[in-house]
Amino acid sequence: MTAALLYDMHSILTIRLDDELESLLEKVSTRSGRNRSEVVRDALRRQLAVTAFDQLRSAAMPFAESQGFLTDEDVFKAIS
Repeated sequence: MTAALLYDMHSILTIRLDDELESLLEKVSTRSGRNRSEVVRDALRRQLAVTAFDQLRSAAMPFAESQGFLTDEDVFKAIS
């Protein structure tokens, strides 16, 4: 009898963790009731979103500055 395994994931990524990061990952995983892969995927999603936002912000800054938007407060004042 041959067992068939079905995988929902599209790819597998192997990473190396130092002892401190591995320990932190294990603690967060245990406390949250999620497995390590779920915690890492969530952390990666969040970091990628932050990185994308930072890149968009950097690209938009020259245009915003030319319109007088130099700080976040300038933006908040304009939309309030």
